[in-house]
Amino acid sequence: MNHHTKSKGDLGVLKAQVDLYEKGYMILLPHTEHAPFDLVVYKDQSFKRVQVKYRNLNEKGILEIRLSSSYSTRQGVMTKYIDKDEIDVYCVYCPQTDECYYFNPKSYHNSISLRVEAPKNNQMLNVKFAKDYREIP
Repeated sequence: MNHHTKSKGDLGVLKAQVDLYEKGYMILLPHTEHAPFDLVVYKDQSFKRVQVKYRNLNEKGILEIRLSSSYSTRQGVMTKYIDKDEIDVYCVYCPQTDECYYFNPKSYHNSISLRVEAPKNNQMLNVKFAKDYREIP
């Protein structure tokens, strides 16, 4: 299924809402598209600001997540890193697995790579498996 970028983002947010609701969270939505987060969740007397992204697996079956966005200007390609003080949880929806993965952005520098399947060379050291990121930290 082909999706426009905005539609992909909307689908990711909807999938995250369903997943988080099923995990027992109350979902709160900002009344603006200009907030640094897509939703706020509440559970066990705790609020968390959640940024949601839609990401496809790459050709090696890896979810590559950059904690930045790039855009073109007259001066060339610009990169803007997320403000990790404005987000408590980073959520990534992957259409190939139809699942959401969660992590604290402060735990990573500029990116994180999550594997859906084991590497072909069976290396397990320093491999982050997507299945281990199914719960909010």
